Amino acid sequence: MSIENLKAQLPAYAKDTKLNLGSVTTTSNLTDQQLWGAVLACALATRSARVIAEVSEDAAQRLSEEAFTAAKAAASIMAMNNVYYRATHLIGDETYATLPAKLRMTVIGNPGVDRTDFELWCLAVSAVNGCGRCLESHEQVLRGAGLSRELVQEALRVAAVVNATAATLEAEAALAAV
Repeated sequence: MSIENLKAQLPAYAKDTKLNLGSVTTTSNLTDQQLWGAVLACALATRSARVIAEVSEDAAQRLSEEAFTAAKAAASIMAMNNVYYRATHLIGDETYATLPAKLRMTVIGNPGVDRTDFELWCLAVSAVNGCGRCLESHEQVLRGAGLSRELVQEALRVAAVVNATAATLEAEAALAAV
């Protein structure tokens, strides 16, 4: 099991990350599709080849081909949107928020899976990428679709733990190369 491989690779000082990785992937109230789509999309957002390889193996066993592709699409579209919307927000001139983005984003309207699941994955990726404007937007859509704050929080926990796993393993690899 690949999550188990990641846990085994985490150093002793990252015991909390190891325990959290186990718990977010085994005790979630999210559906399997919501959970594993979020895990995969967040792994892709970390850009860690090691985490992507391990997570994608588990995700491929738990997601349909359509859901696997949609999780990849969520990571891809949010890699673009998070940069754009974070930048327009950070500039501090709200006029930019009124201008059309002129970026193609059709996958958000037709992701090939349940739209709420896709929005949840976009929210989780936005947490990894640190885009407040996108977090606000996707959270509003999810709450409007009836998703509880507790389930939104679970997606955020997944994002945090997958990101911490990637950061720790990448740091260890860099230190080992010194």
